[in-house]
Amino acid sequence: MTRIRVNAFTISLDGYGAGPDQGLDNPLGVGGTELHPWLVTTRTFQRTLFGKDGGTVGVNDDFAARGFHNVGAWILGRNMFGPIRGEWDLNWKGWWGDNPPYHVPVFVLTHHARPPLEMEGGTVFHFVTGGIREALDRARTAAAGKDVRIGGGPATIRQYLREGLIDELHIAIAPVLLGRGEPLFEGLDLRALGYECVEFVPSDKATHVVLCRQGRAG
Repeated sequence: MTRIRVNAFTISLDGYGAGPDQGLDNPLGVGGTELHPWLVTTRTFQRTLFGKDGGTVGVNDDFAARGFHNVGAWILGRNMFGPIRGEWDLNWKGWWGDNPPYHVPVFVLTHHARPPLEMEGGTVFHFVTGGIREALDRARTAAAGKDVRIGGGPATIRQYLREGLIDELHIAIAPVLLGRGEPLFEGLDLRALGYECVEFVPSDKATHVVLCRQGRAG
């Protein structure tokens, strides 16, 4: 059964999933890179993003690796694909170079149509103008029985949570304060939406929390 998941999404102690003033020079917003030391040093991240050997193992790597298991499609908000607003600059092909780390179909939420973009390694970006449910329907079909992973950003995850469409949510809480930025849970009553904590694991650089909708743990 296809499950809808968020994995390895990091927030600050004060609840921000990205810093303020996101743009080309600050893809994660000002201070946003302070969220991710737990992830970038892991063996999974080094291998998946950079094709390098080495990296740390243990709790943080275990959670990073889980995020890539059994994923058949991704959904991203437009900010996760690039800093461009309005009509597309077709020369922009994402943050990750010619061979992005997804290797499956990726559905990008946008208000501006763009033809599919085929990249090396099996990643194909599809640009969806019909909203979160259209993106989810298309991603489910593309996943062919595997899971759909929602990569972010915070506004995109918030929309899917509000509709109760996420089955499992893994949050890494970094021991930093951003002060301002894009909050993940603003305006949400997760308890009323049926979510509960099913896993809570501290590490040296983050605290990992897994939430599941009642009856959807697995």
